[in-house]
Amino acid sequence: MNTPASSQKDDSPGTESMVTVVIALVANTLIAIAKSVVALLTGSASMVAEAAHSWADTGNEIFLLVAERRSAKEADDSHPLGYGREAYVWSMIAAFGLFGAGSIVSVWHGITALSAPEAEANYTWGYVVLGISFVLEGISFLQALRSVRSQARSLSLHPLHFVSSTSNPTLRAVFAEDAAALAGLLIAALGIGLHQATGNPVYDAVGSILVGVLLGVVAIFLIARNRDFLTGQAVNEKTRQAAMNMLLEQTLIERVSFLYLVYVGPGKVLLIAAVDLAGNLAESDLAHELQVIEDRLNNHGNIERAILTLSAPERAGL
Repeated sequence: MNTPASSQKDDSPGTESMVTVVIALVANTLIAIAKSVVALLTGSASMVAEAAHSWADTGNEIFLLVAERRSAKEADDSHPLGYGREAYVWSMIAAFGLFGAGSIVSVWHGITALSAPEAEANYTWGYVVLGISFVLEGISFLQALRSVRSQARSLSLHPLHFVSSTSNPTLRAVFAEDAAALAGLLIAALGIGLHQATGNPVYDAVGSILVGVLLGVVAIFLIARNRDFLTGQAVNEKTRQAAMNMLLEQTLIERVSFLYLVYVGPGKVLLIAAVDLAGNLAESDLAHELQVIEDRLNNHGNIERAILTLSAPERAGL
């Protein structure tokens, strides 16, 4: 959570995520087409797995674009806390797509190739498309890495810790999928290389299986994190402490006896707190001051909704 000085809604993280997804979509579409053509020309099991992987990633980027657009809708009467959690729904659909269209297809094709080894592949075209794919995937990954490092630095977190803990599912998905894509390309190249060196197509089939397993691990990770946020992921201790400091910096708040923070979308939290106000104000004045503080908190870029109530006299401060 940013400091109280960040009093206006900040759309830049969402814009940056959208750029990252668009770059990934363009890269994966070009890669998927190239891999599919070469897979047809060579018959390589690893290339078939890589083509399935790239088409799955392409479909996923479309879901992530939908996630970005729908989660940005403003709150209304039917969704008083906004539509932020739509990002987790669509990101989870994308993760299931990665598991089904990428992981299962790759593993199944590899197992099939083990029992019915393919004819010798055209290695030249395989290496060419893998090299081009590595460059395009690298461009997409560098954009995602740049975003991750920038946001992790602002929170004093290690980039990998940020990827695991961030409430932004689209950035996490693009980063994880691009990292898996680069690793998958190396596995495919190794499988094709061993096939070429030994003349044994089993290595190519094993490469397909390993690519599928890699995609499955990434998909399960993404599904688990989206599930956590859909079911009410609490904020981390650092964010909680920032919210506590923000409340105590309000002139009239003497203590906070209850604080509840939960994510309702990427970078957006619901804040509920019980506070004790200074002085002996009349009931109407208390209501007015609470409303003024709520309005001030609601203008903070990371707070979707703030709800304040008065502490019971016997409740100790946090």
